[in-house]
Amino acid sequence: MNPLPTARPEEVGLSTARLERLGAVLEERVAAGHLPGAVVLVGRQGRIAWHRAHGRRDPAAEDPMRTDAIFRIYSMTKPLVSVGVMMLMEEGRLQLGEPVSRYLPDLAGLRVAAPGGGTVPAAAPVTIQDLLRHTSGLTYEFLGTGPVHQAYAAARVARRAQSNADQVATLATLPLLHQPGTRWEYSRSTDVLGRLIEVVAGQSLGAFLTERICAPLGMVDTGFHVPTGKQDRLAGGFARDPESGAEVALLEVREAPQFESGGGGMVSTSADYARFLQMLAAGGAAEGGRLLSRKTIELMTADHLGAIPGNPDLLPPGFGFGLGFAVRRDRGLAVTPGSVGLYYWSGLAGTTFWVDPAERLFAVFMMQGPGQREYYRGLMRDMVYAAIVD
Repeated sequence: MNPLPTARPEEVGLSTARLERLGAVLEERVAAGHLPGAVVLVGRQGRIAWHRAHGRRDPAAEDPMRTDAIFRIYSMTKPLVSVGVMMLMEEGRLQLGEPVSRYLPDLAGLRVAAPGGGTVPAAAPVTIQDLLRHTSGLTYEFLGTGPVHQAYAAARVARRAQSNADQVATLATLPLLHQPGTRWEYSRSTDVLGRLIEVVAGQSLGAFLTERICAPLGMVDTGFHVPTGKQDRLAGGFARDPESGAEVALLEVREAPQFESGGGGMVSTSADYARFLQMLAAGGAAEGGRLLSRKTIELMTADHLGAIPGNPDLLPPGFGFGLGFAVRRDRGLAVTPGSVGLYYWSGLAGTTFWVDPAERLFAVFMMQGPGQREYYRGLMRDMVYAAIVD
């Protein structure tokens, strides 16, 4: 597999001086103890124009950050799993409007938490589209303190010592937070999609993603754990958050897990993830062969919420949600630059990416600092767009 083509920033309408300005800010933040280390990658017009490492790979070690460092990408796992589902759709093995219970019978007959206590029957089945766009009624236990969140925590839905099938069986016993299709609620929906892939494809989620996405794209450092021979490249974070002082606990990825979380369990590198983004930006085509059709990519990156309300703390003003990505709907409203049609997502430990089709631009930012993630997501968007000079 050949490396992605490269270009000088000026060859693709970017300014070296302005990208160096971004680097200088990151170095200042490293020196101030706010950022453990980071990798920045910017691609435009199908070529990598900027790829730089800053700070230390692991604050507990002395070696500098490397551009091939491996990061826990948490929820940046979700787009990979979403693409996997869409590949199965293209093969005629499932349809988005189908109830997921057709493939995962445990999820038939779900009930929904009632405002005054107790539960009521779900008014509609959870569809595969609901799972992809997070309108399933599922939630995350750490996003609230209400009865449903408490039930999730008590049931230990996030435990590592379980299979993907075990988690779906547990979720099936718990009430939904909202009626399916009525509200955008960030959730364990993509974990369920991971199990859906296993059932439809007849193989483990990790095996499917490796065989069908990572191998064809040359994503050699992406998976659900970091093998022994690559652990010297694993990025780390501060032991304690530099602002709050809270202990930082990152996912243990040195051993293969029993639970392959489709919503947040993978590791990757900036270059690997850039290969995935380049495939999306190219309408599903890649050197290793076409993964999806252009029309399927267009469907995934369109807004699927319309008037369905969402959580403004997690889905910012000006954005809707597609099938695996947040999607920009307005030129204004958002507090960062970008074009209508931009799509993105991020990870709990600070990784983030976006693709801007109108500008033929994509960017990847990798760090392991959960408490600082919002600051650097905004900083990256501001300063990369400031480097566009054509």
